[in-house]
Amino acid sequence: MAVILEKDLKRGRDALAQWRDAALELADNTPHRLTTSPVLPRPVWAMAVRYSLFLLERRAPGPGVEVRVAPWGAVKILDGPESDPHNLTPPDVIELDPEVWLRLACGITTWAEEKDAGHISAVGERDDLSDLLPL
Repeated sequence: MAVILEKDLKRGRDALAQWRDAALELADNTPHRLTTSPVLPRPVWAMAVRYSLFLLERRAPGPGVEVRVAPWGAVKILDGPESDPHNLTPPDVIELDPEVWLRLACGITTWAEEKDAGHISAVGERDDLSDLLPL
């Protein structure tokens, strides 16, 4: 199932730009980039996450790694072993909170910074998306 509907792509692009602009303004005014989380309406967050996951999926298609950003989306990316037919979970799973994912997607923080801060849950051999970020 698509993480975002084709009819919502423009809304998603606009939401991601709105989130990025608000987050960059916050990041410029605080020494704590790892806590940057703009106060925006929930639908903006949802569309920004969905659109950014869509971009990630287009950049690195494949069935090998599942990237989950609850509660708004999950995509499978990168080549590799497919899901186990019994539980449909690929061997590599990465879970992030929305604010962490969007900071990474927008280039506000790096994978290493977020990983070192304990903000990324990753299981499997391919647990580093730094080569794909920022979007």
